Amino acid sequence: MPDRRYEVRVVGRLSQRARDALAGIDVADVTAETVISGVVQRDEQLHELLAMVQSLGLHVVSVQQVPPSASSRSGTRVATDPGAGHTPSATA
Repeated sequence: MPDRRYEVRVVGRLSQRARDALAGIDVADVTAETVISGVVQRDEQLHELLAMVQSLGLHVVSVQQVPPSASSRSGTRVATDPGAGHTPSATA
């Protein structure tokens, strides 16, 4: 399956703890939301990213597949580590 880039928009700004949990994934503040984006190679990676967002207690506004952008770090891969000890106490 070809690589696909996804954006996950969440309400508000992320705490430093949430940003640290998402290390290696693009995180950008826009207006009243935060955009978390990266390239996935397998559907499981997208599911893992969404599970991490949920475990951080973030409210998802939208999830969409987007074309790779020349201005973004299109090579950023979504690589989640389920054993990293992320806790739901990190909030936006």
